[in-house]
Amino acid sequence: MTVRIASVQAEAVPGAVEHNVARAARFVADSSAAAADVVLFPEAFLTGYDKTVFAGVLPHLEHRTWLQPLQTAVDETGVTAVVNTALQAGEHRTLTDLLIVPGRRPHPAYAKQHLHAPEREIFTPGTRGYSFGVGDLRFALSVCYDANFPEHAAAAAAAGATVYLNSGAYFPGGERRRDLHLAARALDNGMYVVYSGLVGAPSDFIGGSAVFDPLGRRIADVTEREGLAIAEIDPALVDEARRDQRMWSDRRTDLGAYERSASLSRRHSPTASA
Repeated sequence: MTVRIASVQAEAVPGAVEHNVARAARFVADSSAAAADVVLFPEAFLTGYDKTVFAGVLPHLEHRTWLQPLQTAVDETGVTAVVNTALQAGEHRTLTDLLIVPGRRPHPAYAKQHLHAPEREIFTPGTRGYSFGVGDLRFALSVCYDANFPEHAAAAAAAGATVYLNSGAYFPGGERRRDLHLAARALDNGMYVVYSGLVGAPSDFIGGSAVFDPLGRRIADVTEREGLAIAEIDPALVDEARRDQRMWSDRRTDLGAYERSASLSRRHSPTASA
């Protein structure tokens, strides 16, 4: 059974949680109109990605009324949403993926594990991975910098994931690095990689929302400044890629100790004759 996914590319207004939640609800409706089963949002979409906002009062889940418009959209459409937000969790601040499923309370499913340098001053890293199932597919969660680490996606694949979701916010100049990491994670593990990226304020974020197939090929993206990248996720293609590209099944976990030689002499050029 295939699953249809939508990846959002959009701008969030820093600090305007109510506005951003309402926009997220509209993107859920748009995803439903495109017959999507799952929709993925960019990093910190509900709060905006802004250091001043991160250091201020953040939303929390003790009272969830602020999420009601988004929950209503999910309940009415049947679309499952993965929405990242800066979140106050007790004494800790996290960059958290909320899993919003029809008929259930929003669940703080995953907190970003690899924090980028400025984020370490504010946020606490997550301590575990997370995946959820839809049909014959298993979706693993990650946030931005997580995808830069091959072992993060490999751990997801080892735990049964066939789709790796990544919510991000890339700064100008990061296009090549972003796309190279995402395509490599797909090819490394023979799984789909779905990326959702912020655009706009306050740091001219560059978007790049796209879907990569299990061979690392881009199969969907957003051609306008804002919009949805839509793709069919087919478990048969995962099976085919892992059968033909043997890196996943052939990788070794018993490579042994790493041997280091002594320093070798450098080759010296002959001294010229006088």
